[in-house]
Formats: sequence, C-alpha cells, structure tokens
Amino acid sequence: MLIVQGGINDIAQGYRVDLAAANLRAMVRRGKALGPRVAIADVLPWNNGWPDAEPQIRELNALVAEIAREEHIVLLPFHDTLEDPDRPGRMGDEWVHADGDHPSVAGYRRLGEIAFRLA
Repeated sequence: MLIVQGGINDIAQGYRVDLAAANLRAMVRRGKALGPRVAIADVLPWNNGWPDAEPQIRELNALVAEIAREEHIVLLPFHDTLEDPDRPGRMGDEWVHADGDHPSVAGYRRLGEIAFRLA
C-alpha cells in the first residue's frame, strides 16, 4: 500500500495550489503504474498557518478529493480526523504537537488507525 500525502509545504512556500495538486496526481499515477494499491491523504489543518493558509488548504483538499474520485483510489480524510470542531481549520489540542505544525504522537496514532481502517 502506497499512501500519497503532501501539499502543505507547497502552501507554506506560496506555490500555486493547482500545481501542488498536479504533482500529487502524478505521484498517484506513478504509484499505480508500479503496482501497489494507492491511497491519498488530504492536507491536515495547520495551526500556525491559520487563518491565512486555510483557504488554500480547503482548495487543495477539494482537489485531492477530486484526484481520489477520478483515479479510483481511497481518500484518507486526515484533515477532518484531526480538525477541532470548536476551532475549524486547526488541529485539536490533543492531536497537535507543541510546535503547532505537526500532529502529536496521539495525532499520528489516530491517523494511522484511520489509514489502516480505510485503506
């Protein structure tokens, strides 16, 4: 199983969302050509990038969902899995590392459980 995940660094560096999506699609297609099952994960909430990066994250996640549909692969809903319902666009305190950029150990564990169950 190959899980493709990416895009947040593109957003952080100011690259165009459509180009990030095109790169993700190319990775998915290359993975499929090599033979393993492929899944794609959407972009996580970014606490330190909120609120400025939120529109780009939402846009890229919509494109990631489109890639999953069109390529007939599993979409792993990582964003919604760690998003705090009381603070949209940000990871919940229990799921985010102190750096505000990455999931905590508990957050990664939760993502792994979702990936295992869906993929």
